[in-house]
Amino acid sequence: MTSFARIAAICLFGFVAPAAAQFQPQVGQSGKDVIWVPTPDDVVERMLTMAQVTPNDSVWDLGAGDGKIAIMAARKFGARATGIEYNPDMVKHANDNAQKAGVAGSGQGKAVIRHGDIFATDFSSATVITLYLLPALNMKLRPQLLSMRPGTRVVSHSFSMEDWEADEISSVDGRRAYFWLVPANVMGGWRLDAGPQKVDISLEQTFQKITGTVTLGPVHAGLRDARLRGSHITFAYLDQTGLRRDFSGRVTGGKMEGTFRDEKGAEGKWTATKK
Repeated sequence: MTSFARIAAICLFGFVAPAAAQFQPQVGQSGKDVIWVPTPDDVVERMLTMAQVTPNDSVWDLGAGDGKIAIMAARKFGARATGIEYNPDMVKHANDNAQKAGVAGSGQGKAVIRHGDIFATDFSSATVITLYLLPALNMKLRPQLLSMRPGTRVVSHSFSMEDWEADEISSVDGRRAYFWLVPANVMGGWRLDAGPQKVDISLEQTFQKITGTVTLGPVHAGLRDARLRGSHITFAYLDQTGLRRDFSGRVTGGKMEGTFRDEKGAEGKWTATKK
């Protein structure tokens, strides 16, 4: 409004309504379940590096705040990034930040912040999840995270998942970042077919940590070097003759398949079906 128009308005109406103040987030302001504290840029970059984000990824930031994690995922790593934020003023502010950064919108190398409740949002399409929430909220989300596609990458600033031990912990200027790969569900009995040898194996599982036994006639032998990383599984056992066989494969629902090799150099393919 020009000075002349403002003076005329005052003369006619006695006042002029002030322009609406632009929203500016304040560190420590209250949110739905947390207060807002932004993640430092170097920690954001380390989190996305730990998750090995690429342009092929769909990154979802739960509790997006000012959008900086989603924006960096899009701008520096070329990913499709979506943030979920409960405060509508913060959503607008975050999308304005994405616009200024040149990454606003959907698609590869773009970031969009959506208004929503992280506990009522379907983020099952994500390949990477980022978090900066309180421990109780991490634990509330944990069942949903563990139900995601095996191999989904999860990174949290500052707070862990209690007894779901992180696959990696990094420290940046005294701030911690935790990384997990969502493990496949392998607990239970399996029928293993490795060429002429068909045996039963039983697996026990605590998140990504697994142990097990193989049934060889009357003998129940422990599996050796059993490892689970996302959907990739490895283990070994000694057969009835004392020959060690090493197995490596991938879990897909109730099936596993891969290759094996024994100490004499013999190789082959194997499959396993959940009983």
